[in-house]
Amino acid sequence: MTRTAMLGPAIGAVTFGLVVGGFALGIHVGNVHNGLIAVSFTAVGLYVVRRRPANREGWLFVITGVAHAGMFAGREYGLHPGPLPGASWVGWLGVWPLPIVLMFTCFTLMCFPTGRLPSPGWRPVVGVLAAIGVVLAAVSALWPVEYARTGLVAPHPLDVPGADEATTFYSVARPVAYLLFQLVAVGCVIARLRRTHGDENRQLRWFVFAVAATALVMVGGLLVWRSPLPGVLSVPIAAVVAGAAILKYRLYDIDPVINRTLVFGAMAFAVSLGYVTVVLGFGHLVEGRGTLLSLIATGIVAVAFEPVRRRAQQLADRLVYGYRATPYEALARLSAHLAAPAERLLGGVCTTIADGVGAREVVLWTGSREALRAVSAWPASALSSETRTLTDLSAVPVVHDGRFLGAVTVRKAPGDALSAAEKQLVGDLAAQAGLILELRATAQRLVVAGDATRRRLERNLHDGVQQRLVAVALELGGVVRLAEAVGSTELTARAEAARAQLLEATAELRETARGLHPAVLTQDGLEAALGHLADRSAVPVRATVSVGHRLSPEIEATAYYVVSEGLTNVAKHTGATLVRLRAELTDVGLALEIADDGCGGAAVRPGSGLEGLGDRLATLDARLVIDSDVSGTTLRTVIPCA
Repeated sequence: MTRTAMLGPAIGAVTFGLVVGGFALGIHVGNVHNGLIAVSFTAVGLYVVRRRPANREGWLFVITGVAHAGMFAGREYGLHPGPLPGASWVGWLGVWPLPIVLMFTCFTLMCFPTGRLPSPGWRPVVGVLAAIGVVLAAVSALWPVEYARTGLVAPHPLDVPGADEATTFYSVARPVAYLLFQLVAVGCVIARLRRTHGDENRQLRWFVFAVAATALVMVGGLLVWRSPLPGVLSVPIAAVVAGAAILKYRLYDIDPVINRTLVFGAMAFAVSLGYVTVVLGFGHLVEGRGTLLSLIATGIVAVAFEPVRRRAQQLADRLVYGYRATPYEALARLSAHLAAPAERLLGGVCTTIADGVGAREVVLWTGSREALRAVSAWPASALSSETRTLTDLSAVPVVHDGRFLGAVTVRKAPGDALSAAEKQLVGDLAAQAGLILELRATAQRLVVAGDATRRRLERNLHDGVQQRLVAVALELGGVVRLAEAVGSTELTARAEAARAQLLEATAELRETARGLHPAVLTQDGLEAALGHLADRSAVPVRATVSVGHRLSPEIEATAYYVVSEGLTNVAKHTGATLVRLRAELTDVGLALEIADDGCGGAAVRPGSGLEGLGDRLATLDARLVIDSDVSGTTLRTVIPCA
């Protein structure tokens, strides 16, 4: 039998006995909360420890509950008329530990839900709070500084000089310390809430919601019934909700609950305020017309209810989910994204869908139904390198002209499903994504066709026109030698000039053919072609090229033109003295980097070569990244090779 299994029933029995014994002695409203906290925190803590023995927060709940049980029983004993035998010492035990117990309760809240502080930086803060609690507890133990407030029948068991000074100090220090305890606990919970994610974040949000709801009940009781009893009776709810959050038993996301609670609370407040304003505000003007005023107030509230509810819902949505675009705003944003550079189009689609439905994650997949690959995502961290099938994904198909082009997956918070209107919006945006994917595929086909045409022109020029011109140049060389043999100086000069012009034209034609499509790229591959570019560069190039094998023609051609354009820009605009070229085949694709030590100033401008490179890279799911400042310019891209 484990230690937990043995301690649990014993602790539960002690707590139950103390609380039941205290209630048997009498019920005092000012002390009821201690009994409720004792039962709820101990019961929840023991249940958590039983289900999750390694959870330290469960034990903190147990200690908090047992401490309150001891204070509850001691105070009830000291409050009983008589007084009972030994009431001075027993009542004393129920009063002086209060500062330490409150400090420990705050520590329990600070450690929720893991039982540990968010970071080591909070340990000195806890040390200061503990010191304050010990000092206040010592003052309360030596002098009757709490007796006037608690109303104990039996007197303080100690008679230590300096009671007046101690009371003055305690009356000032106690509210400041208790407020400090609460502020630190709230600050710690907020800090943890901001830095946590996933399950721990949802656990915290449940707990914060429960505590806030309890506080609202307390305030409502004070305002309506002028009694803290409703708030006191609701205290166990916070402990129960905290236990459920720790165990995550049938726990759904808190966001929809908070949303509906905010709307309900706002509407209750608005209806009450409207009714009271009409009845009381105009009551003094119309005497004896109570029924009429009630009817008027009811009518005004009925007319204003729906507009107020709509505004309250919008405010609750904004507070809980953040800003969420309307369908019209979503489509308008998509239109704006369509005007952006090509490499940001797909990201714009995902962002627009996320804004429109309040999604936590949106992923756009392309390919066939049996092999889908993620090409864009919001947020970017959701982008996956895995290949999936459509049956694996709960996705909205992307179809254009009856052809399957891909799919869109949308993930919202647990318990917050897509509404009918949101499904319609996702379908409409998926249709727009289909158009973008079709345009992208068309652009890819145009690039491939253009490269094929360039290769064909280069081959025709090299094998046809260029060879014929070389043959003519050889014939002119024979004419020059014949003219020299017969002694015709003028004929020799003119034939030599014609031959020189023909060779110059041949060289220009060779350069033109190389610009259309480099023969070295087709014949020898990317490594040789990039080495050729580095050798011909006007600025010295330090090249590191590691490709290893031939890639697809469109990838090799795109990489070649990226490096060619980069080296040309360096020579024309930067005044650089050295260029570093890196081309490496990695797990994610072909990584290219061209860096110079020039004056910087590179940017994508309409009609520029860099804009053309960006558009060409976008057809291959790649993006051109430009870092340019006074220390130089770096062009980077990674071209997927899957």
